[in-house]
Amino acid sequence: MVDKKEFLSVLETMAKTPAPSGMEEKRVAFCLDWFKKNGVEAYSDEAKNVIVKIGNVDGGNATAFLAHTDVVFPDLTELPYYDDGEKIHAPGIADDTVHAVQLMFIARKLVAEKVQPKHGMLIVLNSCEEGLGNLKGVKQIMHDFEGKIKYLISVDGSYNHVVNRAVGSERYRVTIRTEGGHSYGAFGRANAIEKASRIICDLYDIKVPEREDTKTTYNVGQISGGTSVNTIAQSAEFLYEFRSDDSECIDIMRTAFEEVIKKHKDLGIDVEVEILGIRPCGKNVNEEELAALTKRIQKLSEEVTGIVPCKAASGSTDSNIPLSLGVSSVTMGGSIAWGAHRREEWVNKESIFIGFELVEKTVRDFLDE
Repeated sequence: MVDKKEFLSVLETMAKTPAPSGMEEKRVAFCLDWFKKNGVEAYSDEAKNVIVKIGNVDGGNATAFLAHTDVVFPDLTELPYYDDGEKIHAPGIADDTVHAVQLMFIARKLVAEKVQPKHGMLIVLNSCEEGLGNLKGVKQIMHDFEGKIKYLISVDGSYNHVVNRAVGSERYRVTIRTEGGHSYGAFGRANAIEKASRIICDLYDIKVPEREDTKTTYNVGQISGGTSVNTIAQSAEFLYEFRSDDSECIDIMRTAFEEVIKKHKDLGIDVEVEILGIRPCGKNVNEEELAALTKRIQKLSEEVTGIVPCKAASGSTDSNIPLSLGVSSVTMGGSIAWGAHRREEWVNKESIFIGFELVEKTVRDFLDE
């Protein structure tokens, strides 16, 4: 097991440390210092991943365990943290701070025991999982260890579910520009906000593809523009995304999006489109191997927690990248929590240590893989 007092002390320090995607430096420094003080050899790469190698991973067939250090919130000052005895409340506490700390303590145990996995193992505290981080951290891992990883297991979320199908997405910034002017003196000139609203309405008229066992969605999540109430807006912009767990549906949505943009350009509107991020769907994965990996994780979870994880689901996680490269990958949970991506997020304290037992048992189950 693990020393609960020590674990919670490290968790508090980590959870209070700000780490917006791409700005994880403070957590990287904390983790590297903690590993050094605890006799664990670790290093960080150019993507701000913190990596612990256990055994020789160069021969191929290694297993990688990941938990991300970034949080969805932009705070650059200390994050709030409150332990009410039953729950720990903090932004990003279960998504994914507590699981990163679980992997830190498990890495320390394996190193202290001088464990030598059959094909090597990576324990990674990775960067840029959230939002427009665009999975930069796991992309770097899959690039640097190309051909060396057989399984990648991401620890993220509650242990009552398993994700084994990648929800791909494409995200865009759409900017509209017009001449603008005074709302009274220049009345009649094109208004960028009005033009943006027409484009948005057309995007919301798109019929999503309906295919068996797939789901496709779209969303305008943010809009801005204009100068004042008495100014005809010269510019406006909005953020748009579409998602699907099927690559052909992603292609259909992209075509529909491009057709809407072309329609308005053909009307003489100055429209600029910027790609903000692309998350791929799975591709060329060995379905039998992935199904076996999924059942293995579900069985371990049931043995430790007594909970049978619900039917494996689709999700947008660090597993997207290995799955897009044909590498079997699942995302498993290591706690029970509520409120992901909300400042009121909390994690059940008891579940942290049940989850620790589960994650440790899972890691050990792959030592002889």
